[in-house]
Amino acid sequence: MLSNTYQITASTLVSGMGVGLDEHIHALKSHQTGLKNITTNFDTRLSSFFGEIRNLDSVALSTSLADYTCRNHQLAWMALNTDGFAEEVECLKKKYGAHRIGVAVGTSTSGILETEIALAAKDKTGAFPENYHYQTTHEMDALANFCCDALALTGPRMVISTACSSSAKVFASAVRWIEYNLVDAVVVGGVDTLCLTTIHGFNALGLISSEITRPFSANRQGINIGEAGGFAIVERTQADSDKVRLSGYGETSDAYHISTPHPEGKGAQMAMQQALQKANLTPKNIDYLNLHGTGTPSNDLSESKALKSVFTDKLPKLSSTKGFTGHTLGAAGITEAVFCQLALEYQLVFANLNLDTVDEEINLPIEQTTHSHEVKHCMSNSFGFGGNNACLIFSLPGEPK
Repeated sequence: MLSNTYQITASTLVSGMGVGLDEHIHALKSHQTGLKNITTNFDTRLSSFFGEIRNLDSVALSTSLADYTCRNHQLAWMALNTDGFAEEVECLKKKYGAHRIGVAVGTSTSGILETEIALAAKDKTGAFPENYHYQTTHEMDALANFCCDALALTGPRMVISTACSSSAKVFASAVRWIEYNLVDAVVVGGVDTLCLTTIHGFNALGLISSEITRPFSANRQGINIGEAGGFAIVERTQADSDKVRLSGYGETSDAYHISTPHPEGKGAQMAMQQALQKANLTPKNIDYLNLHGTGTPSNDLSESKALKSVFTDKLPKLSSTKGFTGHTLGAAGITEAVFCQLALEYQLVFANLNLDTVDEEINLPIEQTTHSHEVKHCMSNSFGFGGNNACLIFSLPGEPK
């Protein structure tokens, strides 16, 4: 059980669904997907759907941050300057000091697109472009350094890159940093943008769907790749706060296979059980579970077995929101954490878009519409390559455990 309670002081999100929390809740309520069967920036030569953020290339960083310019940091900058997030960080700096605020962020590929572009240019001219800055764009620590410089923060910084669980695991790191008294607050989040490496890499693994993704459906083909950037502020619960709480987290490793989940979902089970234990909750207390639900045959089946083991006949409302966003990889954790926050604030459970017939072997009651429901405790699953599993639980303020 966590020794203290933690609140989500502020959050922000940009994805193919829209810019900011208001546009996302509107899209979730109206079943409006952010997936389209074309991209404006990538010649993928693949038939699929993509959660692309339009006009991202036109986002300009401030002059002092110019060497960080890449698609990943343009999205990070856009998100940091949405929903009043940067202003909330300024308030915290006055309260705690810049050195007492940490940054823990997740990404799977960092700014790898810049290197793809630079290599293509070198192939034509024999030299890398003069404006190519590997260390501040593609290096794995680039996102954390960018966020610290953009927000003028001087506390500890870290990037987690465990594929699809990256920006869920950052919440656990934030709690540990605060409990160890390293900091008073942590900016957590994740950013992942489209690039040819991930699109063609997942296609080589046979995981890309040529149709729009249909998690848990009998005729699901796989994933659609999306991009997203989101952030949240985690700090100890403040007096009289009405903010959503981070109640628990679980982290495990399957130690089974480099890319395939454990067939019985053993690591996923343990992650959910850890999160429940830390939140001092039982399965029957969870009202809504935002599933990892990628739409691949093996992932969805493995997760369903893990759910049945943990929840038995006390299943909460269930859905995957990847039919809205696509799989945003290193940003999936923060995206779906923000969706859990919205579920609690608006008392909603969200639709599992594009689901026609649930796979008989999965046989779970998946929600097909967004609708009102009493939600006091909300769980989010994020399971990454290599069996990296993370589970988060968020709760209404004041809700007794």
